[in-house]
Amino acid sequence: MLKHPSNHRAGRDALALDPRFGIEGLVIPRHTLPEDEVPPEAAYQIIHDELMLDGNARLNVATFVTTWMDPQADRLMAECADKNMIDKDEYPQTAELEMRCVSILSKLWNAPDATQATGCSTTGSSEAAMLAGLALKRRWQKRRRAAGAPADRPNLVMGINVQVCWEKFAAYWDVEMRLVPMEGDRLHLSAEEAVRHCDENTIGVVAVLGSTFDGSYEPVEEICRALDEYQQRTGIDVPVHVDGASGAFVAPFVDPDLVWDFRLPRVASINASGHKYGLVYPGVGWVVWRDPEALPEELIFWVNYLGDDMPTFALNFSRPGAQVVAQYYNFLRLGHAGYRRVQAYSREVATRLADRIAELGPFQLLTRGDELPVLAFQVDPRIDNFTVFDVSGALRERGWQVPAYRFPKNREDLSALRVVVRRGFTHDLADMLIDDLKRQLPRLEKQHAPQHDGATAGSFHH
Repeated sequence: MLKHPSNHRAGRDALALDPRFGIEGLVIPRHTLPEDEVPPEAAYQIIHDELMLDGNARLNVATFVTTWMDPQADRLMAECADKNMIDKDEYPQTAELEMRCVSILSKLWNAPDATQATGCSTTGSSEAAMLAGLALKRRWQKRRRAAGAPADRPNLVMGINVQVCWEKFAAYWDVEMRLVPMEGDRLHLSAEEAVRHCDENTIGVVAVLGSTFDGSYEPVEEICRALDEYQQRTGIDVPVHVDGASGAFVAPFVDPDLVWDFRLPRVASINASGHKYGLVYPGVGWVVWRDPEALPEELIFWVNYLGDDMPTFALNFSRPGAQVVAQYYNFLRLGHAGYRRVQAYSREVATRLADRIAELGPFQLLTRGDELPVLAFQVDPRIDNFTVFDVSGALRERGWQVPAYRFPKNREDLSALRVVVRRGFTHDLADMLIDDLKRQLPRLEKQHAPQHDGATAGSFHH
């Protein structure tokens, strides 16, 4: 409640209100509802001031998520903040923009018949991935039951570098995860390992177009070719889902000759994050199937809601429409040429930054930003007095959020730093990052021993 403090001293659980708001001497609780109203300007200022302790989003090179949009997009999102995406009868034009986006993505990813574009927006790429996984499971179950075979032990094959949403999918829907560990210099899934883990219970293989660990593309075309040969040998047909959370908005524009999408008949579905390299603020993902047959009808629910009978096959029901509108704004505003310029510039910044980091001496590149605009690098193994975690901590002193993390099973010995270059991260900011690395390195090189080993570094967990 609001209290007159008299002898009360505001501490961690309460906040003394600034006298300039005209309610001198009142204390606001932090963890319970106040008894009385607080003036709107006071409530705003309290929260605004606390949020100043957050990091600067533009200096956060840990995140793949968009941190800058055109002011016009900001304005559109504010105008649509009250729109519920599920209410297609009340907001029919927002629903129309969603379907235009699905159609655009279907064409961009070379679906065989984009006039039958099949897909939807989601709250993020994780939900999109789960919908695609559900479709794979249901199609496998129908095939098995039609053949009179058991359908109670599904598995899904993927590299251990997949995003955590796939672990959630497997746990929530009782699917065995067949995680292919890293081995030596192979830091993601290979075609050979994908096939080796498949059997008659495999509902699909997940190929990642842009690993979050190092930004590298998995060889989707090679995986599909190997599965073609596997089907010829065994008769087992294993579809592929492409997790294009980041790469599906990069490859079409800067790697047009790379074959990874619906041009490969074995690719059944693709998910992507509109809020990563789709260039939209957080809160939108996309899933597209190659054709209507790839999405089982029983996963589509027809709901009579607010005056209309409409289909829905997302996991969430109510969700904001503003991000969908912003996605369509980007498509309209940038077009193919604009997206190509944005992504090509990000790659140019990333590769130049990688070259300059390599020139510094103490670091070795794992990737250099020539697939996703993402570079990963390690401290030279011969250096024993500082670690990547020390480097991350030193850069944080200058405001940079550069993640340091260990790689997973079979390569736990490998620790790296990662820089995600995205829209708004310029050559100028890259120069500033290099300058700060140079500024901090002499101190690190004088250390007698590492200060952080990963267990004691709290800056990032992959």
